[in-house]
Amino acid sequence: MVALVRTVAYLGLEARAVEVQCHVGPGLPRFNVVGLADKAVSESRERVQAALSAMGLAMPPKRITVNLSPADLPKDGSHYDLPIALALLAAMGVTDAEQLGDWIAVGELALDGRVVASPGVLIAALHASESGTGLICPAEQGPEARWASGVPVLAPSDLMSLLGHLKGSLVLPEPARGAVAEAVSGNDLKQVKGQETAKRALEIAAAGGHNLLMVGPPGSGKSLLASCLPGILPDLTPAEALEVSMVQSVAGTLEAGRISRARPFRAPHHSASMAALTGGGLKVRPGEVSLAHLGVLFLDELPEFQRPVLDSLRQPLETGQVDVARANAHVTFPARVQLVAAMNPCRCGYAGDPARNCNKYPRCIGDYQARLSGPLLDRIDLHVHVGAVSALDMALPPPAEGSAEVANRVAAARARQVARGVRSNAELEGERLDHYATPDEAGHKLLFQAAEKLRLSARGYTRMLRVARTVADLAGAETVGRVHIAEALSYRLMTG
Repeated sequence: MVALVRTVAYLGLEARAVEVQCHVGPGLPRFNVVGLADKAVSESRERVQAALSAMGLAMPPKRITVNLSPADLPKDGSHYDLPIALALLAAMGVTDAEQLGDWIAVGELALDGRVVASPGVLIAALHASESGTGLICPAEQGPEARWASGVPVLAPSDLMSLLGHLKGSLVLPEPARGAVAEAVSGNDLKQVKGQETAKRALEIAAAGGHNLLMVGPPGSGKSLLASCLPGILPDLTPAEALEVSMVQSVAGTLEAGRISRARPFRAPHHSASMAALTGGGLKVRPGEVSLAHLGVLFLDELPEFQRPVLDSLRQPLETGQVDVARANAHVTFPARVQLVAAMNPCRCGYAGDPARNCNKYPRCIGDYQARLSGPLLDRIDLHVHVGAVSALDMALPPPAEGSAEVANRVAAARARQVARGVRSNAELEGERLDHYATPDEAGHKLLFQAAEKLRLSARGYTRMLRVARTVADLAGAETVGRVHIAEALSYRLMTG
């Protein structure tokens, strides 16, 4: 007899249908799993056998073959345990094979028969919604699966209770949908003394989703400014929150099915590898740039990152996605991020400071900043100098305007951009860019003169126009004028 159970294979944020076929036939006792399975899937034989033994069931003294179809699709992960166990139980006649045809099963098995969590349940639930089937998943991930609308969910805590439900001897309750996590309040702009130019650049970056680079000496407040950014960004829309949660689900970081409306803020250490930043590894997983999707990727001490690692961000910053190519798989993860970076002006950090001497000036500046490639800097819309803060500045009372007031202006500017059909001005391109960001006559004249003098690349020209459109949005202006172009250009002068 051959029993069939449906499950999925994960390729990035895509779920591919997989059929678990189990055959129990005559021959020497043996348990084989075939179908391009990795080590974790092959080891499921031991977990399944131990789980059945914990239920008081013995493996039949026959030849057991489990095939994961299609056989040429790579299978990895522990979520194949549960469908393999169910297919084997159906082939043994313990449960009804036809009844399992209406379900997709995912979950890892413990040796005592418990069904434990595995990454990617939300992706599997969305796939079940599209295919019109139900989903069987671990109990602790039932709230996560319930975010997929219209999907019947069975969330057993162990294999025995699942069999009882299938046989009708008990009823598993429908899991409740996961809660919406409350946003954690970060630092407030009222904590920042001085730095009005940098705060203005931060507001523009938040309003338009633009990339930002802050350059200044140690202790000038660059990291503090970056940590204030989440507090002035608008919340994710429900559709965006689901999109972000899909990345977290496949990465295994979505806890208790809680979905957050706060935008992600990721700040990897400068020792991060290329795979950690952009994704990859032996089992391809999303990197920091994908975990920051629709949020902020903060890179502190930017030149301290390895140059190849930084240059690997050039394509994601332009396309909004990461393509991880391997010999046996090609995986795409979303990566629409807002890059915020901070760096010292030189290795010692005090170049240009009249109170401190840089012994290797100006060579120290050139060598340090040469670690950043021109194409990467060209993808950063705003370049701002963050000056040193004196003791007198620190003694001043907190500023009257904080994150709440700035967030209101940012929200109003973003609402204008959404009305244009884009999430932010950073995504303006083509006809929309020409229609909404073309400056008036005076602005066009200034733009033409500056583009010639600064030798802006085509990318730099486009990004500068987007920044000017954001400045106009913050001012409530319908047309991009000369003053908006001038302010946008002031943030390109550092790199020319």
